[in-house]
Amino acid sequence: MSTVMTKKNNERAVHLFDARGKVLGRLATEIAQVVSGRDKIDYTPHIDGGDVVIVINAADVVATGRKMQQKMYHRFSGYPGGITSIALKDQLKKDARKVIENAVFGMLPKNKLRARAMRRLHIYNDDKHNHTNITVIHE
Repeated sequence: MSTVMTKKNNERAVHLFDARGKVLGRLATEIAQVVSGRDKIDYTPHIDGGDVVIVINAADVVATGRKMQQKMYHRFSGYPGGITSIALKDQLKKDARKVIENAVFGMLPKNKLRARAMRRLHIYNDDKHNHTNITVIHE
């Protein structure tokens, strides 16, 4: 018996996720699995076999507990005193796409395939997008 390695396949399915009313972490977990290819039966860690993911209604994502007030996003400019923090509820008002993007980014493996996977993730604040031939719709 021998191990069968999958070959790189350039045919990618297009998955549509509707974030309206979905919990942020659970949604990000599903997206990370699809975009990295972990949901396929022929998954191989070193092969980029993930699919394209489109997320609509990102502004309507919800968080459990008191995360809206307590969860903070930080960024650092590199200068002394240059740290800036913003709460989850404020970031959702400013740009909700960043919230889902950061959650998925943190759930992907920390290697060279992460950048490729993030390029296949398209996030929209409302339900308007310009993608056609959607293969799988996740409700």
